[in-house]
Amino acid sequence: MSIARIGHITPSSNTHLEPLTYAMNRALDGQLAHHFSRIRVTHLALEAASDAQFRLETMLTGARLLADAPLTGIIWNGTSASWRGLENDIALCEAITRETGLPASTSTLAFYRAFRTFGWKSVALAVPYTEDITRDIANEYTRQGFPVTGSASLGIRENVDIGAAPADEIRRVLCSAAASGPDCIAVVCTNFNATELVEEMEAELGIPIVDSIAVTFWEACRLAGISAPVAGWGKLLASEAAASA
Repeated sequence: MSIARIGHITPSSNTHLEPLTYAMNRALDGQLAHHFSRIRVTHLALEAASDAQFRLETMLTGARLLADAPLTGIIWNGTSASWRGLENDIALCEAITRETGLPASTSTLAFYRAFRTFGWKSVALAVPYTEDITRDIANEYTRQGFPVTGSASLGIRENVDIGAAPADEIRRVLCSAAASGPDCIAVVCTNFNATELVEEMEAELGIPIVDSIAVTFWEACRLAGISAPVAGWGKLLASEAAASA
């Protein structure tokens, strides 16, 4: 059997998404492989210098390098369009496909696909970001048809500090988000390690958790044409609905 290969464009200062992607993929060893290209992203803020990190040409540079390998598809493993606007990721995917001939997707597109697949209509946010970015994510989710019932954030700007967030702080924002009674909780950031806490916190809170790193892995499986459920990482990856999406 030939192996499917997905390329990921990732923020340069991320530390969690690669090892966690490899960990989630263990059940699919021999079927799916993941390859990574980094673009410089060091901080998240509503300012021109931060926004410039996500310029289309910068993203395409990463995509072109990935496409030197024989890939099945390419994913932007980052959530910037969740506050910058979904049209940015749609344009990015179109440009990647035009440049490389490969299908493309993103973490933000994966979130919306997961919400529709599972019928989750209302969302609460559990994020590491500052309040202004969190507010813009809530506005963008609502604009896309997924009203946000509540949010909890840590107020962190530097991406290295996001990656260093303690597990108890991540648990705290998940619990705070759950208080608004949403259909699901969205953890929006691919350097925020709620991934390893999803099963624990879903059992405690009784609410599905859509984690950025996990939902991007889920989307990578879809691009690769792989539909096997993956146990141990929460409802999103383990359910039959996910497998058939």
